[in-house]
Formats: sequence, C-alpha cells, structure tokens
Amino acid sequence: MTKPYTEDDIAAALFAIAGGMSMRKACSEYGIPRTTLHNRMNGHLSHKKGAQNLQKIAPVQERALANWILVQEALGTSPTHRQIRELGESILNLEGGDLSLGKRWIHSFLERNPEIKTKRQYKIDNARINGATTEIISKFFEKLDLPAIKHIKPENRWNMDEAGIIEGQGLNGMVLGSSKRRFIQKKQPGSRTWTSFIECISATGRALLPLVIFKGKTLQQQWFPIKLDNYEGWEFTATDNGWTTDSTGLEWLKEVFIPQSAPTRPKEARLLVLDGHGSHETTQFMLECFKNNIHLLFLPPHTSHVLQPPDLSIFSPLKKEYRYHLNTLDSLADSTPIDKRNFLACYQKARLKALTLRNITSGWKASGLWPQNRAKPLLSRLLLENSNQEVVYQNPVSDDDPELQWNIHSSFIAWKTPQKGSDIRKYADIMEKVDETDIPTRRLLFRKIQKGPDAKDYELVQSKKRIKQLEQKLEEIIPKKRRMVKTSPNSRFAGIEAIYQAQIEAGDREIEIKDSDSIYETDTTGDCIEVE
Repeated sequence: MTKPYTEDDIAAALFAIAGGMSMRKACSEYGIPRTTLHNRMNGHLSHKKGAQNLQKIAPVQERALANWILVQEALGTSPTHRQIRELGESILNLEGGDLSLGKRWIHSFLERNPEIKTKRQYKIDNARINGATTEIISKFFEKLDLPAIKHIKPENRWNMDEAGIIEGQGLNGMVLGSSKRRFIQKKQPGSRTWTSFIECISATGRALLPLVIFKGKTLQQQWFPIKLDNYEGWEFTATDNGWTTDSTGLEWLKEVFIPQSAPTRPKEARLLVLDGHGSHETTQFMLECFKNNIHLLFLPPHTSHVLQPPDLSIFSPLKKEYRYHLNTLDSLADSTPIDKRNFLACYQKARLKALTLRNITSGWKASGLWPQNRAKPLLSRLLLENSNQEVVYQNPVSDDDPELQWNIHSSFIAWKTPQKGSDIRKYADIMEKVDETDIPTRRLLFRKIQKGPDAKDYELVQSKKRIKQLEQKLEEIIPKKRRMVKTSPNSRFAGIEAIYQAQIEAGDREIEIKDSDSIYETDTTGDCIEVE
C-alpha cells in the first residue's frame, strides 16, 4: 500500500525539481504519481483549491468567519457548532443562495481552517464564584490586550447596560414632622409598575439615545404626554415583564447601536462591552456583530460594581435625580397616581443631569476600561478588604469676620422702600447697630410691620403651589382614549412619529399644519375679470 502524499510533499517535490532534481527521482522520493506532479508543474490547481468555486460560502467569507471565531474565543465567548452553522446559513441568505448547508459542512470548514478545532467548554455557575477577585479581573484585562482589541479607538469603545426603575418609587430620607412621633409615613404614588431602559455610553463621553421598555402586551398612546419634543430619537417598546427579551436585544443592536455608533470610517472595528445576558448570546445577535465588525466582550459575573462604567458613575445619580423629580411631582399632584407619562417626564429630566460628559468619562476611568488601567478595579474599595476606612471631613469655621463699624458708615447706607418682610428685618438690624440704645417699643414696631408682608408672602406661595396642583390634576383627569401605537412591520420599536399618529387617531392631538398662514394666501387671479 502506497503512503498518501500531502500538499507539503508536492510543494517539496516542486522545489527540488526547481533545484535540479529530475522528475522521476522526485516522484520516487516523495511518493507522488508522475501525472499529478506533471500537471502541477503545468499550473493545475490542487483538488482543494480547484473545488473552491463549488463552496457555498466564499473562501474570503470563511476566512473572515474563522478570524472572528478566534477573536471571540480569546474574549471568552466561543460560538458552538450550531451557532456557526446558523451564521453560515445567514450569510447564504444575504446573498440569495441556497439557504442550507450540508451535514458535513462544519467538518469541511474545520479542515479548510486548521487553526480552529472543536474543544470542550467548561462553565462555572455564577452562584459558585465571586467574580470580583484579583485573579478574574486580571484575566479580564488580558483580553483587552489582544491585538484585535487593543487597536480599537476610544470613540469606538462602547458599554451597554440595562437598568430598571419602579415608576412610583420615591426617596427614603430625612424629613420634617412632629417631634412627638418617632416615625413618619411617607405617602408613595400608587403605581408600582417596573420599567427598564437601555443606555449605551462610549469611552469618549458620548451617550446613545435610550430604549425604554414598558411592561405590557403592546405600546399604548395614552402612556405618552402630548408634548413629545423632549423624546426626539428615543425608542419605545413593551414586553411582558418590562425587561429585555432576545428579540428586543437584537432589535436594539440593529436599530439603535449599529446606526448611532457608526464609526467615521466604516471599516473600523467597534468594541461592545456588556454583561452575559442571554439575549446577547443568540446566533442572530452574534451574526449582526460579525457583519458589522463588532467585537463582543462580556464582563465576568458579579463584577459590574467594579467594571461597569454606568454602575460606577451614571445609574446612581440617574436614579437619585429621578426620585427627586418624582417626589416633587408627587407633592404637586397631591393624590394623582404617578403613571407612565410622569415616569417619562421625570426620567428625561434626570437623564439630562446624570448622562453628562464628565460623569460618563469618569465611569470609564474608574472602571479602568479607558484609559486602560487594571489598577483601578484592583484597588477598588469594593474589591480589597480593610480598605473601606471611614474618612471624617471637617468644615473649619472661620472666626475672622470683622465687626462692621456702623456708626461710622451709617451715612452711606442706601435706604430703599422695603418690598418684603426680609427687607424690614434687615433695616431693623441696621437701626440697632446704628443706634445702640435699646428701645423695646422700636423692636415691637418692626416686628408688627414685618408680620403683614410675611403672611402675604406665605399666602402667595401657597396660592401658586395650589394653582400648579390644579393644573397638574386637570391634565391627569382628562380621559385618554386607549389606542395601540402601531410600529413598522420591519421594527418592534416605536419612535415619536408613531406615537404622534396614535394620539391623532385617538383624538388627543390635532393634525398640525406647518404653514397655517398659507390657507389665507390663496391665488385670486382666477377670480378676476380682465377688461380690455
């Protein structure tokens, strides 16, 4: 039985013949049939290269897929056989060819790309480990040193995270009340519906427009205020539990992240850092990332408190501001239940305060993800023991304030007609310092004079507050017709245009005419009689 020859044997034989060896001797020494060697010398292709035109997936596409697999393995997100097959069939689908691959396609793909092989994957249960350890974080930063990741520009490095807020959940804190009672019950709004949102920030301080996920079967137009200018570019959807699903995660990637984070140069790679949610590991999610040159980097379990930029600098002030505005709205609206419209108003205001350039870049810096510095999370007080020492700050009290020489400068005081009680109190203090004689009648006179303006000021403040309450109640009690927000057949999300249309159909909004004056500018030429 003859020993099988390889492509390396043919290459060696051709090299030897080029060096002066005869063909007969080369065929004998390397075990290659004379006809085969003769054909190869005349430019015939190998069987493998000759069959490339018969491959369903082009060699260039296979090469790109193989490189992507290697990078994903280095990042800890190796795809399975099934996922690679589905990716390959999706590539065929894009080109309009045969939508199925043969049973042995994976085997042939591995043969054509010998640097890839099948290996067993070992998983560790999240509940069995503490992710925020020095060893795990150090290994995570080794992935950032990979050549394919290291050369990605900071403006193309993104971190996505999802968080949730209970619509009617306000703040617990110090309040004022009767000294006879130890505890105070704080009235909370009636709504307890959970709403989540997806925020995505870049290492250079940019924030993409958010996706808001309500709890419900479909979006309803009565969930939104009439004025939608503050939500231009936002996306809205509804799920059964108010959290991301596989389809929601994929639509966010396609309709929000990919278009909004597009690099200045289309061929530049992007890095998307995210947690290990199941919606981020689907085949379709990976396919979209592969097609758009996006590398996925999953955070180790239980490390978001030291490695996730939004958790370090965004979500805490965001939720604090939201609850502040919610409490303010609750005090103004009296007993009116907080609903989704009020949630949007409070969240929009809180987002302006929290998602600033300074906060976003601070989160990336604190996590050590950019500028890349693994010492940041490794020295975090949340990671190391005995480092969370209490630091006491003291505000020094200055005793350097000099006493004013009122008797000397009293002639330079600009006396003006008092407009409020505080003006009268100020002038009373001046009088006491200018004239040091203690006259009880004068003090009583000033107290009586300032009492009236103080009472009027209080009544004015209460009246303004009551007017604002009534305006808020009026807006809330106006019945809203239920109307589903219709989305495009190609999208699960709704923008403000779709919400506008639903409000018009429900009768809550009139059709806006851009040029209202144009209806009066009619052409009257046709109504005239020409007299010659």
